[in-house]
Amino acid sequence: MARYKIGIDVGGTFTDFLLMEADGTTEIYKVLSTSEDPSLALLEGLRQMADGHGTTLADFLNAVEIIVHGTTVTTNAVLTGRVARTGLLTTKGFRDALQMRRGIREETYDNKAKPPEPLVPRWLRRPVGERVTADGAVHTPLDLADVEEAAVRFREAGVEAAAICFMHAYANPAHEEAAAACLAKALPDVYCSVSSAVLPQVRFYDRISTTVLNAAVGPILERYLRNLTERLDKAGFGGILLIMQSNGGVTTPAVAAKLAASTLLSGPAAAPVAGLAYSEPHGGRSFITVDMGGTSFDAALVRDGAPELTTDARIAKHALALPSLEINTIGAGGGSIGWIDEGGLLRMGPASAGADPGPACYGRGGELPTCSDANLVLGYLSADFFAGGRLALDRDAAAGAIDRMIAMPLGLDLAEAAFGMFRMMNVNMASGIREITVQKGFDPRDFPLICAGGAGPIHAAMIAEELEIGRILIPRESSIFCAAGMLRSDLKHDYVRSYHTRFDVDGLDAMRFQDALRSMAAEANQTLEGEAIAPDARRFTNALDLRYLGQYHEVRVEVPAAELHGPDFTAIAERLHANHNRLYGYDLKADGTEIELVNLRLSATGITEKPPMIRERRVDGDAVAARKGRRAVFLPHEGQYRDTDVFDGDQLRHGTHIEGPAIVEQVNTSVLVPGGYRLDCDELGSFVMEKG
Repeated sequence: MARYKIGIDVGGTFTDFLLMEADGTTEIYKVLSTSEDPSLALLEGLRQMADGHGTTLADFLNAVEIIVHGTTVTTNAVLTGRVARTGLLTTKGFRDALQMRRGIREETYDNKAKPPEPLVPRWLRRPVGERVTADGAVHTPLDLADVEEAAVRFREAGVEAAAICFMHAYANPAHEEAAAACLAKALPDVYCSVSSAVLPQVRFYDRISTTVLNAAVGPILERYLRNLTERLDKAGFGGILLIMQSNGGVTTPAVAAKLAASTLLSGPAAAPVAGLAYSEPHGGRSFITVDMGGTSFDAALVRDGAPELTTDARIAKHALALPSLEINTIGAGGGSIGWIDEGGLLRMGPASAGADPGPACYGRGGELPTCSDANLVLGYLSADFFAGGRLALDRDAAAGAIDRMIAMPLGLDLAEAAFGMFRMMNVNMASGIREITVQKGFDPRDFPLICAGGAGPIHAAMIAEELEIGRILIPRESSIFCAAGMLRSDLKHDYVRSYHTRFDVDGLDAMRFQDALRSMAAEANQTLEGEAIAPDARRFTNALDLRYLGQYHEVRVEVPAAELHGPDFTAIAERLHANHNRLYGYDLKADGTEIELVNLRLSATGITEKPPMIRERRVDGDAVAARKGRRAVFLPHEGQYRDTDVFDGDQLRHGTHIEGPAIVEQVNTSVLVPGGYRLDCDELGSFVMEKG
């Protein structure tokens, strides 16, 4: 019996599936997402797979070894404000820290910017008598009466989750653990999130915000995973289910449910992993990945095979300090709605038409003009071949929406308005890429662009032109890029210990330093052991958060294990100087400024078996055999419609090439090849597009 692996990425508009057989053969499935219960779309996709293989769902699932699932359940809960009712226990005197935030202007040039409402209202933020000092000593014993009183209020309020975050609990978690035990006894059905377990590090606001986020989405993810596993069990699935995390790794549902906030950037985190696989034939381990779906546009930078990480993420402006891949997500997808602002300027997004009713061209009742409507009017999409012909697009409805809402108010003809929408989308997406490159000290021209998503390849060339990027790679499985990356992801867990001290031989307690490293390694080994990862498949990466004396923000510095013995202060300082120079354009090496240690970090990876990548035999020549016909396409560099060749992308083979202008159509995506560009097919079936 065939054995399958399935990657599933739940998006705002589509739920993507990649079905992979043991020999690496793949099939792509896409279904419209069901926002109220994402598991319904997931089960529908599995049914379509079973039907496609001429078998029952139970027999099909019996042949599935593993499902790797990226979910937007927690993300959508925070973005829409539909989080669990949450209570907070915190040290007396710090009840309002969650609302006060960092006490600085977060939007430097907007003096009217307002922070979001806290996820926990003030009346559910309960102060507790206790105090631990920064060195872990007990200053004021825990007042359990305060905890018991809070439990009564939480019960009366119908609280579903409780967050516990005390001052300096990272140095001594005893008070938090005692409070959690008290709450568990009084409220056994309430989800409990404890800061010393979620994020044992300094910076009180970051810790309390992350702990509250974890509590607010914990019951939602726990409920979703329970329902999903029950439905899969009833349907006949007996394999392994893994959940994608924001750090680019996967974990078991049980671990994900305990640290629910680790899934807040779940889906997009698989893109860098997929990028490494598809760029391998070209010898590239540094690139920019972008994924443009129906609702959002995600951009990430990978350098030397490692995605950029951050501990300063934001979800709906709430701080998330768990290690996450540095992914810039903006509201720019195929469903992004075009509109005119108060100044009479054309805007695109961030609001999206979603899956229901969707863009006007879907014919499901949508009346607002979207990016997909513009692409259809411009000839970049086929009305008859969208989704392989499963969904016929209504060009008249798209044209009517653009004419009524964009063209007439701006005094433009239909083509000018549609092309204006197309260009605005490209500018928005190029700006999103600049945030993770230029603003971080990197030149985007130094990196090839890996462009994916169902809508991305239409815009790929023009985004690259905006940034002066010379090479574009479009994976064959572009439309389910993240789902493909999930099947190649390893298990991954992150650990942190705070130790604030001068980083030199006089300031550092070597024994305490080594004890912290050993403690994290022991915890990591215990977790990986529980996930059945053999010792020889475990990989540990250490990093230190360092800063110059007097600075507020620290810099993450990866450190080889050999430099941690002692440790080697000189070698580690050199790494700090180099990283600081790259990020900020200067360092303080020559000044002899002292260095401070803030946190020790450990990233533990459990290496999983990777599916093979199927390579094609080279067949030199042009793509005449794949030519489907011609249609009128609005060419960006000419500013007018012209009859243009249309090719069947699924018929292109390794070694064939196409000279632009042209359109390359696949069942789940289309590629615009502008004039002056050449598209080649590589050995993995991906498309490489270059100008000139």
